Amino acid sequence: MAVLTFDQVHSGIAFQVKHMMVSKTKGEFTSFNVQFDGDINQLEAAKWAVSIDTASIDTNNEDRDNHLRSGDFFNAEQHPKITFISDTIQKVSENEYEVTGQLTLKGITNTETFTVEYNGTSKSPLDGSTIAGFDAEGKINREAYGLTWNAPLETGGVLVGKDVKFSANFEFVVGE
Repeated sequence: MAVLTFDQVHSGIAFQVKHMMVSKTKGEFTSFNVQFDGDINQLEAAKWAVSIDTASIDTNNEDRDNHLRSGDFFNAEQHPKITFISDTIQKVSENEYEVTGQLTLKGITNTETFTVEYNGTSKSPLDGSTIAGFDAEGKINREAYGLTWNAPLETGGVLVGKDVKFSANFEFVVGE
């Protein structure tokens, strides 16, 4: 069975949320780790563990990032990690899987299901190593994790939407 070593330099986790009911605010987490235990030829039996450094949130606006790190949102000082541990992986199509597991955010754990696409493997022209790639996407309700801060708008609705969409890409070096 091959060992997969996570390559954060070639990976990313991005998110977006409705802002003022009419647009989207986007951001990313810049520090995270992904562990994959299993065989890439038998993905249904594999285990995923994702750990995100909450304070690494980056929306390209320092004031907003500091607000997101505060107790109004992530409370990054008290809850430094967001984690996801897979429970089951179900094949949906040739390269697409539904990964269900336990997402813990701000000390609250809920079961979530995300779509993961296995993009296969390729040989690196730089060093000959084998690289495996995955894309993931999903949506969570931030309020289910105690991220309930908001402000009403004069025109109706609220400042921050409750649904947070995310997309991620994970690259691994395949070794023996």
